[in-house]
Amino acid sequence: MKSKTKFNLWPALFIGPHMLLFLIFFLAPAIIGIYVSFTHWDLYNSPVFTGLDNYKTILFDKSSIYHTQFMNGMKNTLLFVLFSVPGCIIIPLLLAVGLHAKPKFSRTFQSVLYLPTLFAISAVMIIWSFLQSRSFGPIRALFGIDINFAGTQPWAWILLVLVTIWWTSGGNLIIYVAALNGVAKEQLEAADLDGANAIVKFFKIVLPSIKNQLIFTTVMTTIAQFNIYGQPLMLTQGGPNNSTRVLMMYIQENAFGSSDSYAGISSAMAILLGLAIMVVSVIQFVVMRRLEK
Repeated sequence: MKSKTKFNLWPALFIGPHMLLFLIFFLAPAIIGIYVSFTHWDLYNSPVFTGLDNYKTILFDKSSIYHTQFMNGMKNTLLFVLFSVPGCIIIPLLLAVGLHAKPKFSRTFQSVLYLPTLFAISAVMIIWSFLQSRSFGPIRALFGIDINFAGTQPWAWILLVLVTIWWTSGGNLIIYVAALNGVAKEQLEAADLDGANAIVKFFKIVLPSIKNQLIFTTVMTTIAQFNIYGQPLMLTQGGPNNSTRVLMMYIQENAFGSSDSYAGISSAMAILLGLAIMVVSVIQFVVMRRLEK
């Protein structure tokens, strides 16, 4: 007798809602966005197919304002990724190592350090705008510093990076603490018997043991920082002189920021940003995998 394959309803019930949300809020908008990037569309009238014109304008037409916007926005986005990602990886890793070495109050400090990630970005930016305000900020009162952090360079970049690290590092910290708990104690004890110091054990035993978590957090943190928008919008308003105006800000402004919408141009910029994220993420993954060997 042929065995009949039974359809198990339970996996579908668990996966179905997630797949439905994925299709509605990610896949469908992505497909629509790709199509819109090949059109001229003002969000009101029907899209007019223009082929690769939007991409040619953004990438090669140096007389176009959209080319200038894209180059400046992509440059600032890459600078932010370059400045912030190392701090978002190294600082929580060092904190996790310290908490792992002194486990007595580890859970308490984990909770305190993770707490900022629970705040909405608007709340975080309002708090830091108040703290560094030249008019009534406590930083000026306490330390006697009269610097316009948000309005002068390099202070604007320093402010953005420090606030981002403070706000986002808690998630990576929790991952690293969990990973460190899985490091084989036998290897550490053997290293102690051989006379290895803490630095040698960290680089020779601890890091190789948590390499998968490091790859995951590095790639995911990079993707998150490429999508920066709220910090420069609310903290520095893209200044001074558009030096912190990132690509996501130009994408939003062209599509929804004025009475004249250029959704096709914005979609093309978003597609190019997505491709840049994919390329950088793949390079990171391949390089870190090769470093394992």
